[in-house]
Amino acid sequence: MAHDVSATAPRPVRGREKVQAAVGAAVGRPLFWAVAIAALAAWPVVWAARSTIPPPPPVLGTLPEFRLVDQAGKPFGSRDLAGHVWVASFIFTRCDGECPAITSQMVRIERRARNLEPAFHLVSISVDPGFDTPARLAEYARTWRASPRMWTFLTGPSDAVRKTVVEGLKVSVQGGPDAASPDAISHGTHLVLVDRLGRIRGYYPSDAPDAVDRVVRDAALLVDRE
Repeated sequence: MAHDVSATAPRPVRGREKVQAAVGAAVGRPLFWAVAIAALAAWPVVWAARSTIPPPPPVLGTLPEFRLVDQAGKPFGSRDLAGHVWVASFIFTRCDGECPAITSQMVRIERRARNLEPAFHLVSISVDPGFDTPARLAEYARTWRASPRMWTFLTGPSDAVRKTVVEGLKVSVQGGPDAASPDAISHGTHLVLVDRLGRIRGYYPSDAPDAVDRVVRDAALLVDRE
């Protein structure tokens, strides 16, 4: 009578069982845990190396030194902003056209960029300095709930304002800064990003859907990397 070999032979170990056996043996060795801990510690470094950080925006020009007057009636200018990354906008308080929309964007930037303080600042310059006294700018700032710590509103002599806005920041102003009627005033609506050294690093259309995202992103790059 033939002997049934299949009944007495050991069952072959399948692939999965081999892997499980190997893993079980490895886990029991100190070397396994040393390698595992080293791999976990190195992972953040590897992830950071693989993450592509965009370069900071290019230098577009250098802003000459300026000195205006803030909403508290105190002198304020480029020396006060030295060492800060800042964004400038251009408005006037009796404007009922684009200015409220521009200021709304600045409010959004203020909220989004609070984690960049104290290295980041907002500046709104009135292009109607004959009407916009410090007191009027202070009331305007209160209306928009602007943080006096993070956001400064500027006015000053007409020639100083024009020199800063038109010649320095390269933003247009039409109709004269002392126009009798607000309808006679027109101005550029871009937001301007300036770095710690007073260099212009970007112009952003204030009405662009991604304007706030781009400004905050580029400001953060300048704060973190420069």
